[in-house]
Amino acid sequence: MRITLVAVGRARRGPVEELCREYAGRLPWTVEIQEVEAKKRLAGDALKAHEAELLAARIPDGAVLVALDERGKALASAEFAETFRRWRDGGRDSVCFLIGGADGLAPGPARARRPGRWRSAPQTWPHMLVRVMLLEQVYRAERILAGHPYHRE
Repeated sequence: MRITLVAVGRARRGPVEELCREYAGRLPWTVEIQEVEAKKRLAGDALKAHEAELLAARIPDGAVLVALDERGKALASAEFAETFRRWRDGGRDSVCFLIGGADGLAPGPARARRPGRWRSAPQTWPHMLVRVMLLEQVYRAERILAGHPYHRE
């Protein structure tokens, strides 16, 4: 399985980047984090629209697309793993997660592909921490599918 995270914003060197590398390195799957950043001085809806275009340009062809969105579906870890199992067993080998900017995802090219919409938690989290939390959940899903005791219920 190939996992791509396409996220607005650049991670600085430090604990968040290290944790992302840690979880990505634990996975037997290929993980790529692609960061996009608006270079234009925009605000509000114009900024969100521009970010949506930047994100859409990085979506791998043929990937299952999931947008992290506060209005999305919350999945327990076992459900998250089951979704990966269905994708894998259905012949899907690439998943792309979109993480928008501080103001969320605008309707646009990425949303036109009708991605699944998931939320990471009912709370609001800093976007950089969402990356870590998502990668940990992907790792946890892989461990559940492998029958490993990492996930304890």
